[in-house]
Amino acid sequence: MMAPPATALGFELRVLAEGEDVSAVAAVATAPVGDYKDLDTLLEFAKGVDVLTFDHEHVPTDHLHALLDAGVNVQPGPESLVNAQDKLVMRAAIDRLGLPNPEWAAVNTVEELVAFGDKIGWPVVLKTPRGGYDGKGVRIVDSPEDAADTASWFQAMSPLLAEAKVDFSRELSALVARTPSGEARAWPVVHTIQVDGVCDEVIAPAQNISVEVAAAAEDAALRIATELGVTGVMAAELFETPGVGAGFLINELAMRPHNTGHWTQDGSITSQFEQHLRAVLDLPLGATDALAPVAVMKNFLGGENQDLFAAFPLALAFEPAAKVHCYGKSVRPGRKIGHVNLLGTTASDVDSVRSRATAVANTIRDGRVPSESSEENA
Repeated sequence: MMAPPATALGFELRVLAEGEDVSAVAAVATAPVGDYKDLDTLLEFAKGVDVLTFDHEHVPTDHLHALLDAGVNVQPGPESLVNAQDKLVMRAAIDRLGLPNPEWAAVNTVEELVAFGDKIGWPVVLKTPRGGYDGKGVRIVDSPEDAADTASWFQAMSPLLAEAKVDFSRELSALVARTPSGEARAWPVVHTIQVDGVCDEVIAPAQNISVEVAAAAEDAALRIATELGVTGVMAAELFETPGVGAGFLINELAMRPHNTGHWTQDGSITSQFEQHLRAVLDLPLGATDALAPVAVMKNFLGGENQDLFAAFPLALAFEPAAKVHCYGKSVRPGRKIGHVNLLGTTASDVDSVRSRATAVANTIRDGRVPSESSEENA
């Protein structure tokens, strides 16, 4: 999804692909296959590029330092990116900045987990500091008895992150971008809807959010980006806590174009993908104004329909205003394979826009126009 804005701006984009069949190979002319966990592969790939950036946070931190030592322009740098790679590092940084954080602790044993739960109250959330995403590496621990079943987690990785289970009204995301020279811009704070730990839907801007909370969330994301030296796009995922503290708590950080920002492709003057390119190249950032009073992004996951293109006549005829973005991935149940963006002319249109975007997404997923009842239950 970074390829079209790169072409429009006249940049040559190169991608280190994990395999011949990944979607980036079809989108980018230069896409050698290699292992991002192998330093020699990274050093060879980085030869001749102006800047090296990422579409996920899993490149080993030590390798990023080695790339810097070799003179590679790495954006964001490892000292910043580690806050998205390691949740324990992130929690400590949020505390250091004095921003809203859930109660948390690094725990090395089941006994330490039980002590934390007894102190703050059960249930608690146990997370692996590295490697987890889309709900993976996260477990709700309801009691000291339940904690005993987490011993294998500590054997696989230690310490782990224990957090208070937050009582929140909804999840939000504050998306920002920052250049190496310090220019920063934010998009409107959005409402994100998760299903089974996976982002399912985004409503931009978040409806019925107070001006004060939205401004504070935006300011918090900009401050994190500035204080941690983040470059490129960063998403601060938030829990909304009405009437408590600042009205939100910080959940996680992502330092790359993010699922909660896909709405910007069709709903903002500058998409997060173009902005990320501008930012890491230290070019002036684009305007982040919304193009409509409401935009909805609806993901579709792999389902029973293996031939997505065969469903396009039905899906596109159902809602001509919808913008469909397929990822070029093979269809597997539960795998993110695309999303639909749809704009509304007034904020009061939000329910209709959500319903229509969902119908288009479900038509592609299932290969048929959903019945009214199945659409409501999707």
